[in-house]
Amino acid sequence: MSNRANQFLWYLVLGDLGCFLAGLYLSLLIRAAGFPAWKLLRLHILPFAIIFGIWILVFYIAGLYDLRTVIFRERLTRLLVNTQLVNSGIVIFVFYFVPAFIISPKTILLLDLVFTLIFLFGWRTTYLRNSSSMSGERALIVGESHVAQELRSILARIPHFGLTMIDTNPSVIIIDMSDPDMISKYSQLVPLIFTGVRFLDLQKVYEEISGRVPLDLISDKWILENISLQPKPIYTLTKRVMDIVIALPLAILTCIYWPLVWLAHMIEDRGGLFSFQTRVGQNDGPIKLMKLRTMNNANDGGKWANSNKNKTTRVGEFLRRTRLDEFPQLWNVIRGDLSLIGPRPEFPDPVREYEKNIPYYKLRHIIKPGLSGWAQINQIENPHHEINIDLTRDKLSYDLYYLKNRSFLLDLKISLKTIKTVLSRVGA
Repeated sequence: MSNRANQFLWYLVLGDLGCFLAGLYLSLLIRAAGFPAWKLLRLHILPFAIIFGIWILVFYIAGLYDLRTVIFRERLTRLLVNTQLVNSGIVIFVFYFVPAFIISPKTILLLDLVFTLIFLFGWRTTYLRNSSSMSGERALIVGESHVAQELRSILARIPHFGLTMIDTNPSVIIIDMSDPDMISKYSQLVPLIFTGVRFLDLQKVYEEISGRVPLDLISDKWILENISLQPKPIYTLTKRVMDIVIALPLAILTCIYWPLVWLAHMIEDRGGLFSFQTRVGQNDGPIKLMKLRTMNNANDGGKWANSNKNKTTRVGEFLRRTRLDEFPQLWNVIRGDLSLIGPRPEFPDPVREYEKNIPYYKLRHIIKPGLSGWAQINQIENPHHEINIDLTRDKLSYDLYYLKNRSFLLDLKISLKTIKTVLSRVGA
């Protein structure tokens, strides 16, 4: 299943690169009114190779290589157009403001952007239509649990994982290996191996496809097997170095607009510039998050539910909409209270409520919290300024996935997706 999904993504990347090259070549062909000379090709190869690499990165950030979103064709046109508009701005900046690039194409650049968009839409539409009709391995999911039913629904809608749901004669059987009721059935299932049937663990398949840990199937045994604080010196050191290297220049840079925010506050209500919110950090320790003030009362002890007495200011509305109020937390990263990537820290009161009502909720506090996390970039609806058990259970399922799989590559993926989230909210 992993091979099929990875193959699907690599096909998309290689196909997109083919569209980039075809768009450029056709543009040069029209501009030269015939087959372009080798000198003209050589002049454009290196600059556009760099541009194409940047475009692939932008496509990744935009979600065009995300299996869980790329299959929705109704979004494809809008997503491709918006992404190519971003790519247009990047390529204009590179060619006209970076001295190292000795060419500054105008007609070729315009033609390339138009042709590339046409090729991309045709390629993506054709490939998605054909790959959707391709049959994968015949899969049977054993069980009627909520997780099993949800997995059936997902695989029925997303064929690119290479599993086609059937009721008889399967080549793959997905079962919950941790279910005590399955132990008595192992003797009946083992002979099927000799017929070529493969067995997959329901929990692992669900995690791989959804990016979540199924809370319904979690047990003490699972926690002991999958959640460990065993030292990872190289990862820990790299993560801390990256936190400082990235956060320090950004923190200094964002100080530039603080005087303007202070002046706006003085004009509106003469209140303070910052608010300091108490949140729960690593090992349940309290941390003080530094943010630009967005409400009448800067520090209300996290009593965010009492909105009648503490309202968002007009300046605060702008700061929240543009996410500018969040950037002072970079100083928390430099101090070591936060990491750039990790479970988002919560207020103490809801934490106590969640610990009483959601099993294993406390586990999310065994590592340092972060400015952004796996849950923030994946969960569609987040609990915000209210206690919501159901949404927080979903959030915990993402946090536990991160705890189990945390690595430098996963942190990098979250960072890139966070860029998309921030930019989309700024433009909202």
